[in-house]
Amino acid sequence: MAGFDGSQGRSRLMSTLAQFAPKEILLPDSWQDGALPGHIKEVEPYRFDTDAAEESLKSFFKIDTIAGFGEQLNGLALGAAGAALWYLGDVHQGILGHLRPVRVISDEDILILDENALKNLEILRNSHDQKREGSLLGVMDRTVTGPGARLLREMLTRPLRKPHEIERRLDLVQELVEDPVLRGRIRKDLKQVCDIERILSRFSAGTAGPRDAVALSQTLVQIPEMMDLLSELDSDLGESLCRMIKDTGDLKDFLVSALSPDAPPTLRDGGVFREGHSEELDALRSMATDSRKYLSGIESREKERTSIPSLKIGFNRVFGYFLEVTNVHRELVPEDWIRKQTLVNAERYITEELKELEEKILSAQERMSALERELFEDLRLRLLDDTAELQETARGLALADVYCALAELAHTSSYVRPVLLDDDQEGRISITQGRHPVLEKIDHSRTFVPNDVYLDSGSCRMIILTGPNMAGKSTYMRQVALIVIMAQMGSFVPARESLISPADRIFTRVGAADVLTKGLSTFMVEMVETADILNNATEKSLVVLDEIGRGTSTFDGISIAWAVAEDLLEGRCRGCRTLFATHYHELTELALTREGVRNFNVAIREWGEKLVFLHRVQEGPADKSYGILVGRLAGLPEGVVARAREILGNLESHALDSEGIPVLAAHDDITKEESSADQLGLFQPDRQDILEMLRDADIDNLSPIEALNLLAKIKYKIPSPKE
Repeated sequence: MAGFDGSQGRSRLMSTLAQFAPKEILLPDSWQDGALPGHIKEVEPYRFDTDAAEESLKSFFKIDTIAGFGEQLNGLALGAAGAALWYLGDVHQGILGHLRPVRVISDEDILILDENALKNLEILRNSHDQKREGSLLGVMDRTVTGPGARLLREMLTRPLRKPHEIERRLDLVQELVEDPVLRGRIRKDLKQVCDIERILSRFSAGTAGPRDAVALSQTLVQIPEMMDLLSELDSDLGESLCRMIKDTGDLKDFLVSALSPDAPPTLRDGGVFREGHSEELDALRSMATDSRKYLSGIESREKERTSIPSLKIGFNRVFGYFLEVTNVHRELVPEDWIRKQTLVNAERYITEELKELEEKILSAQERMSALERELFEDLRLRLLDDTAELQETARGLALADVYCALAELAHTSSYVRPVLLDDDQEGRISITQGRHPVLEKIDHSRTFVPNDVYLDSGSCRMIILTGPNMAGKSTYMRQVALIVIMAQMGSFVPARESLISPADRIFTRVGAADVLTKGLSTFMVEMVETADILNNATEKSLVVLDEIGRGTSTFDGISIAWAVAEDLLEGRCRGCRTLFATHYHELTELALTREGVRNFNVAIREWGEKLVFLHRVQEGPADKSYGILVGRLAGLPEGVVARAREILGNLESHALDSEGIPVLAAHDDITKEESSADQLGLFQPDRQDILEMLRDADIDNLSPIEALNLLAKIKYKIPSPKE
């Protein structure tokens, strides 16, 4: 586990787990690195041995070398692959022929979204009730198949970084946007296909039923038409996708000819195979059918012989076949009948002829059931022989579903194709009239106000965003991050125009709450998340900070926020593009002291005692916080609002008492003389001149009068608190 040592290694591990959300995690029982999300299965450390893993993989995939899996399959990755293969074989005890060859996924090719980014940006679930509705995935998912929906989730949590790979996806989406007829025909046919991946998994595990096989056969019937439709695509990725879908004609013909379209859910119900598939099965069925004729003949003859009109032949699992006679006609029962069971209103009997026929019938049915099980097992093995081609076809169908869904989304939502900037030295993110993809869909109470943004790695690498609560700062920052994610996954975006220089990671620090199980306070959670950003962000990262330092005293908070901003601007991640929303207006002074900082605010208008939120982002710092007005809108009592304004006035005038101590809760009866003194500002003017006077003074050789004169000069330069 040495590969995950240090903050960067653990950060990568947690990001990977958040993206894939595994149901189960295998770890050596010597693992000592704290809790991980998901169900943990501890196994012996030797299961991760690389030499044993290599031999297991070669044996399972019937190959002489694992070099074909790529150079990255070594060390920890190789050991993990071997442990996973052993675990699957040990637990599932089934044929694992549906497993695909090992593939190592490199973080260098993807935009990394850690757990905080997925949660704070509401990528997979909304933050209110943790449901899919109201999330980015919920808005974007226009897929019509289960595999397509799973693949869309994977692509959304693991967007790409290489512009040429993203452009290939965008080319296909654009082609499907511009051809709605073809897109509609593909989507219509996709609705008829089954979940091939899941069905193969069930066949491999031996849990598939007859209807799984019928569904697969019906899907394979659709394949030729699907191939014809996809062959109309001209884009590079479209042609590649078409080649993925295989024409498994022999398997299709076999399944269609073998299976009854009305096959039951389970084998024990019988009737799985068509007539003509097996001569032996047909013969047994004929015997079963003829036996019914024999039973009917016996019933007719015995009725005629005994003159019992209500006589009937029945069957149950305990007594088998029987002749049932009501008590009214009991005296007409012949002596050669054998009493089998007495009921309240009837008697049941058997005869030698009926007993012999029962043995033949039951024997035929048992043989039929056994034979159908054998035939279904043969079908299963025949199907698993084509696993590789079926899996490739399933992947192609899922991709077709995803790209058609992205095109449908773009067409119905007025999205535009983003421009991905390759090797952009400026690192630009330029979005014109961008919109929040989720809010514009779910908030129908108002028209969404689009906004522009420009970030780069030089002159505008940090935006300090100020404005009151509820004005839309968080919406603005999140929509920028969401548009970048959508663009890098290969989707059109909600904007009039967008230029994106791909990010390697997106970091978010939004809100905070106590994590009681880990003993972390709200402020500690905030600091841990901030530390993760400062330790792991790079010059190609996008950072979204929604308040820093709110969980401690004002001066502590401002100091931390200021230092964090400086580190993002000039530290190890110098050049990372940052959106920094804050209520600390002092931070707007960064634009005066540091290069690459620009101030923006969310426009509002005061209308008497009311605030009108315009939701428009404009350049420049906000003129004030408006927190008291927002509190009034929230329903604070008028007395509290009035008192808050009074205290705010005192704070803003730096009210001091006669001894120079701030009177934070002074009332209006404080005298003008007592409240006129100034409090020292947060960022004091430079006193370098005094320091130089002291440094230049020859203290050891000063005469008393020279020392007094020096002291007088220093005192003269320091203003009195009453001035």
